[in-house]
Amino acid sequence: MDESVSSRKPSKRITMMDVAKAAGCSQATVSVVLNNIMDIKISADLRARVVEAARSLGYGLASPIRRAALEELRDGCIGFIVDQLTTTPEAVNAIEGARQESWNADVTILVAQTQGRAEYERRAVDRLLRAGAQGIIYMSVFTRRVALDSAFNELPVPLVLLNCHTGDPRFPSVVPDEVNGGKLATSTLIEKGHRRIGIITGETFMEASQDRLIGYRKALGKAGIDYDDQLVGEGNWTPTAGYEATQRLLSLADRPTAIFCQNDKMAMGCFTAIRERGLSVPGDISVIGYDDDEIARHLRPQLTTIDLPHRAMGAWAVRHLGRQSGDVLPNTHKMVCGLIERSSVGPFVA
Repeated sequence: MDESVSSRKPSKRITMMDVAKAAGCSQATVSVVLNNIMDIKISADLRARVVEAARSLGYGLASPIRRAALEELRDGCIGFIVDQLTTTPEAVNAIEGARQESWNADVTILVAQTQGRAEYERRAVDRLLRAGAQGIIYMSVFTRRVALDSAFNELPVPLVLLNCHTGDPRFPSVVPDEVNGGKLATSTLIEKGHRRIGIITGETFMEASQDRLIGYRKALGKAGIDYDDQLVGEGNWTPTAGYEATQRLLSLADRPTAIFCQNDKMAMGCFTAIRERGLSVPGDISVIGYDDDEIARHLRPQLTTIDLPHRAMGAWAVRHLGRQSGDVLPNTHKMVCGLIERSSVGPFVA
């Protein structure tokens, strides 16, 4: 494409005719490509040229075609970009939720892993659009604020953020309600009569760790229980960190009667440390985890935990790809984290 076209800045509302002129085709062809009508034969090169022209001109950010493109997803496809697939189950769960939501409409999910590298993200965007993606879901494995590459600002199709957020109201996002999740975990222990409650956090620079700790403190405050930072152990999400932090908590003169581990892997280490002291779960110390990791069902006793709703978040993202318009949407939707009751929490025994 001519450099003068690709660097052109829109000084007026860009129309479909502008895109047609830039791509060297008819307005009808632009309509077919941007509406992802696949039963009309148009070459892959021409489709790519139209998409690139629309992106370069800034067409689609508030245009009728952007609003209409996903009103009917049937027989189309959605791009799903994620930084990591293999390190945790969260991405797989979110993709499964998106697949379940989209399957009834016969929509295909195309997945790209980018390792968080901008060059891979740009390449993934280009190839997903070439494949006819009618919308893109962008996911981060760790909940965080993201700074999107410029490739996402110029998309001719809607974008929804999953497990991450940005200040741009054009891009709706969905994240777990971690504050209320931390509050629910702590309140569950308080309702069983526990007042000396330890907590083992994840890495403190992470939003999930910070928000779950805020929820812990809110639950204590609501119950009239003073916050005691001796009861706070810093971990790093691993079983070893859970083990070491629990050892320290159990060495306190006034040890906790219950421990909230901010993920299930640390709870596994917590179980080991408790047993090494000759104590039992939940007879002597109750333990609650977070994430509903597969290991929660294999621990003995089975671990009571808080569910991370990534499947529901994936479904939400698919639904909201088709609901964008020129109106400003709520920027971040917080998805409820639920309690999964098993056997590791018992009543306080004096």
